[in-house]
Amino acid sequence: MNMTASSAALQSKAEHIARFGTYGAWGWFKQFSPDEARAIEELGYGTIWLGGSPKNLHPIRTILEATEHITVATGIVNIWNSVPYVIAGEFHALERDFPGRFYLGIGAGHPEATSEYTTPFKAVGRYLDALDGKQVPPNRRLLAALGPRMLRMSAERSLGAHPYLTTPEHTAQAREILGPDALLAPEHKVVLTEDADEARAVGRPPVDQPYLHLRNYTNNLKRLGYTDEDIADGGSDALIDALVAHGTAAQVKARLDEHLAAGANHVAVQVLGSQTPVEQLAAIISA
Repeated sequence: MNMTASSAALQSKAEHIARFGTYGAWGWFKQFSPDEARAIEELGYGTIWLGGSPKNLHPIRTILEATEHITVATGIVNIWNSVPYVIAGEFHALERDFPGRFYLGIGAGHPEATSEYTTPFKAVGRYLDALDGKQVPPNRRLLAALGPRMLRMSAERSLGAHPYLTTPEHTAQAREILGPDALLAPEHKVVLTEDADEARAVGRPPVDQPYLHLRNYTNNLKRLGYTDEDIADGGSDALIDALVAHGTAAQVKARLDEHLAAGANHVAVQVLGSQTPVEQLAAIISA
């Protein structure tokens, strides 16, 4: 094991979790410019999450170079379109140049996205085995996890879980499965408007396409008590309101804080419907 990997492995799980802070800013890969990344750091957000399914980690370097201390995490690297040995090498290069700042989020995506999608639980396990072989420390990686088996794996073989498109009710269930010591960092979408119809008009399309047509997400929603009728036709108002917080900045923040009360360590905030997400993020964190 090289020295950077060894020192990272020696840190306690609690120390790693603390690096994420209470709130993070979630954006698609390459969404945030260097200037926006610096602004997010200055606002006091603990983590910048870069979502999507990148085949390599090259864009991560741009964000790390633009900032001084904020944590950067992938949400997520897809195991089906990335090579674990390549990702491990890039992890170690980032760790060498930006010690302690990058966390590798990985996941199996969803079956509709790839013809190779089979037995995701075992496939994620094999990917983690490969990362183990290349000395990527468990406490420097996390898993996209919705269901009980993947949540348990995230606690056993990584720092914890990054659930996407969930509710505080799921967070409470996930914390019970994870136990008290693992990272739980759900993503939650927000629209800053007090007009419910406007918020649903903004929030419904990115929820409906693709997530309400992907069975790992719809199965999770059904476990939470939502019905086929809730999921059909772009999602019921009740479902969209549960998945996309809206209202004043204070009301939105109160909704995000329901995840914290349910057991989350951290909430990743995804702003929808704004060309100036940093302004929205500023209003939320200062509310």
